[in-house]
Amino acid sequence: MENFMNIFKIILCTLLLASLVSCAGSSKQESTGQYVDDSAITAKVKAAIFDEDSLKSMQITVVTFKGVVQLSGFVNSSKSVNKAGQIAKNVEGVKSVKNDLVVK
Repeated sequence: MENFMNIFKIILCTLLLASLVSCAGSSKQESTGQYVDDSAITAKVKAAIFDEDSLKSMQITVVTFKGVVQLSGFVNSSKSVNKAGQIAKNVEGVKSVKNDLVVK
C-alpha cells in the first residue's frame, strides 16, 4: 500500500509540473497571460484606428505578439501609414509597432 502511495505521489507531481510548464511562454509562443494581454492591446489599437475618420479601418489588420503590434493592409496615402503607426504607438501596452501598411 505504501508503494502505491509513493507511485501516486510521483504521478501527481509529474502532472502538476506538466500543467505549470504548459502555461509558460517561450520566444516563439506566448503564455496564457501574454495571449490575453495581447488580445486586449489588439482590441485597443483597432478601436483607436476605427475612431480615426481619415483611416479606412476595415482595410487595416492588427496583430499583436508579446506587445509588438503589426499593422498590415492597404491605405490611400503615406500620411495614413504614418497616422496609423502613430495611433498604434500611443496605445497603452504597445512596446513597438511594425508598420507593414501599403499605399494603394
